[in-house]
Amino acid sequence: MGAWDLLLAGLVLLLGLCGVLVPGVPGSWLVWAAVLWWALKDPQPVAWWVLVGATVVLFLSQVVRWALPPRKLRAGGADARVLAYAGCGSFAGFFLLPVIGAVPGFLAGVYAHERRRLGRRAEAVAAVRTVMRSGGWSLLTELFTCQLIAAAWLGAVFWG
Repeated sequence: MGAWDLLLAGLVLLLGLCGVLVPGVPGSWLVWAAVLWWALKDPQPVAWWVLVGATVVLFLSQVVRWALPPRKLRAGGADARVLAYAGCGSFAGFFLLPVIGAVPGFLAGVYAHERRRLGRRAEAVAAVRTVMRSGGWSLLTELFTCQLIAAAWLGAVFWG
């Protein structure tokens, strides 16, 4: 697979990761489609294993999301800035504390936004609880799954 094809697959992965945070954009499907396209263009065993792993992880993510309450972030008071802070916190946490740091990073991003908006710690903590109960866990599940798939893809590209 050429450098341009890898760059294009990486851009679609990045678009999918950002699309998870945007309502109405099928971010997880874009991530899976990028991995599928990469596996079809570069038919190596590692590419197929990454595709199989991505498919299984996305399926498990969908099962978990069906068990969680439906996403109603707007009703819970979440706006686009909360999602941007949460996404940035999750990405930073994913790299600072590899893989497992995405969860506390997501929560820290929501807390940072709410603390900045409301000013007081107790009110910010209550707002974080409200956001997470109104669909934040579902969003975090989907984002974390897509981050895992993107990390597996990056690992396979560089070391596979």
